[in-house]
Amino acid sequence: MTGAGSRANLAAALMAAALAGPLAGCATNPATGERMVSFISPEEEARIGAKEHQKLMPAFGGAIPDADLRRYVSSVGTLLARTSELPNLRFTFTVLDTDMINAFALPGGYVYITRGLLALANSEAEIAGVLAHEIGHVTARHAAQRHSRSVFAGIGAAAVGILTGSGEIARLTGSGLGSYLSSYSRAQEFEADKLGIRYLKRAGFDPRAMAGFLGSLRAHTRLTARLAGRSPGTVDQANFMSTHPRTLERVRRAAREAGGPQRPDPIVGRDVYLRKISGMIYGDTPEQGFVRGREFLHPDMRIRFRVPRGYHLINQPSQVLAKGPGGAVIIFGAAARAGGRSPYDYLVNVWARNLRMTELDRSSINGMPAAGGAARVRSRRGVHNLRLVAIRRGGRMYRFMFIGPAGSRQRLYDAYRETAYSFRGVSASEARRWRPYRIRIVRVRRGDTVARLARRMAVGKLAEEHFRVLNGLGPRDRLIPGRRVKIVTSGRRRGS
Repeated sequence: MTGAGSRANLAAALMAAALAGPLAGCATNPATGERMVSFISPEEEARIGAKEHQKLMPAFGGAIPDADLRRYVSSVGTLLARTSELPNLRFTFTVLDTDMINAFALPGGYVYITRGLLALANSEAEIAGVLAHEIGHVTARHAAQRHSRSVFAGIGAAAVGILTGSGEIARLTGSGLGSYLSSYSRAQEFEADKLGIRYLKRAGFDPRAMAGFLGSLRAHTRLTARLAGRSPGTVDQANFMSTHPRTLERVRRAAREAGGPQRPDPIVGRDVYLRKISGMIYGDTPEQGFVRGREFLHPDMRIRFRVPRGYHLINQPSQVLAKGPGGAVIIFGAAARAGGRSPYDYLVNVWARNLRMTELDRSSINGMPAAGGAARVRSRRGVHNLRLVAIRRGGRMYRFMFIGPAGSRQRLYDAYRETAYSFRGVSASEARRWRPYRIRIVRVRRGDTVARLARRMAVGKLAEEHFRVLNGLGPRDRLIPGRRVKIVTSGRRRGS
């Protein structure tokens, strides 16, 4: 969670920019060879992409600070782009500083890949497969096609494509960027697969890596479900597996249909890739705060709190969620500077001014002034109980919202008491001890087992499963002595 305010509505901005463009008419696509009707010219696509790029960057945490890693990913993307049918298009490749596992593209050659996706991948060829797929969306002009259809349908939404995602995709929806998660059609996804594999082969990469990464993604999805207390077979509504059903068989089919020669020793680049990501932050950054089990720690704000047992914490860009049993939800966030307002004044006259509050009270939580109250709201899903609490620490107001279905009043109150009263400030020295997790590369020694290396993982629950997913290992795969693998450690950046 960052201290930033509300995010701009990028969907509306993208729509307005797209609708302002000139009619481009009918043209032959150089990548697909098909005639397509587009109401956006390539020049207009570039203008839209440049404009939205400036808005999108801060909403996703900006680019990672590691300049060497940025250049490395950009060099792989540039090599692939030069093998495409648009070698003169100025592509921009960005590694976003978020642990979400995702990749997508904007019109005009703006391609994004996340730090979380880099952590899950295990070779240069896998990252090349991700980038090549997104380049395929750009060269096939899928955004332009979608925009043209939206004009005819009266929707007016220009959309972008996504390669991958996980249950964490819900973070985007909550930050006002849900339009970037709209799925392409199955035909367009397959077309991007086919084009991506074409570019992989031309650049000399192993095209099988695209299917290999999808296997890791599926395993990560199942692990995430288990950590959240759900059945591994369940998939989030916004998950890649439901909105982008690009199965392994479809990738294999694309590889067959793409045709063309393939070098006898295609580039995999496992060791070089692992060296590049060694020391990279894994999970949350200090600016976002850290989820550690049932605790949330924010070293920059110097605060911490704990949620009750049975709740699963999710750190979003602008707030922290905790999903609990029976549909209960806790939402935590930092409001703008409090000015001279008391927590009671802020609660009644600013935050909850449109609610009919009951049980209003003024209190003190760990030496900090606080105010709380309850309310009942009706939505399409029925009646819900709310309990709000605002806490002032220094010049900033922090707030918790507890939400539960009808009949959950006592359980909600218990969760409120336990969570809100665990909220406290910390000293600068304590906050300095909270460090991000990082990827560390180690070499497998003779006699090492998954269980032994997993004990070195600073991830809490399901460490062995986490180790296997992180390293692309199946349930029965064994370690190979001498091979490099990833573990997650807590501490300062370290090399391989």
